[in-house]
Amino acid sequence: MANGTVLETITLEEARRVIDAAEAKATEIGQPMDIAVVDAGGNLKAHVRMDGANIGSITIAINKAYTSIAFQCETGDLQELTRPEGSIFGLSDAHGGRLAVFPGGIPLVRDGHIMGAIGVSTGSIEQDQDVATAGAAAY
Repeated sequence: MANGTVLETITLEEARRVIDAAEAKATEIGQPMDIAVVDAGGNLKAHVRMDGANIGSITIAINKAYTSIAFQCETGDLQELTRPEGSIFGLSDAHGGRLAVFPGGIPLVRDGHIMGAIGVSTGSIEQDQDVATAGAAAY
C-alpha cells in the first residue's frame, strides 16, 4: 500500500456531537428533523432521521451538507444568487440535481479550514437553519 496522507476531516465522534446538538435543538422547537454530516470531501459521515421527520428530507439534508462543502458557504447564501434574476441561476440543476440552494446547510470549520458540513431538513427553512446553526456551534 502506498504511503500518503488523507484529507483532514471531521471525525465520527465530532459528527455525532454535531448531530446531538442539532437533535437537541430540533427537540426544543418541537420539529423532528433529518440531520446529516458530511466529511471534507462531501461524503456522508453520519445521519439521523428523528422519529416523525420526513422521508423525503433524508436526501435533502445530505444534499444541503454536500452543497455547503462544494461551495464552501452556507446554503442559504446561495438562495438569492440562484433565483431567475440571480448571477448563477441554474446552479441548482448542476451536479445531477444534488445541490440544495436554500437554508439549512453550514460548513463545519476548525482553525480556518472546512472539515465537514451539516445539513438539516424537514422543518421550515428558518427551523432548518436554526437546527443546523445549533449543530455547527457544537463543532
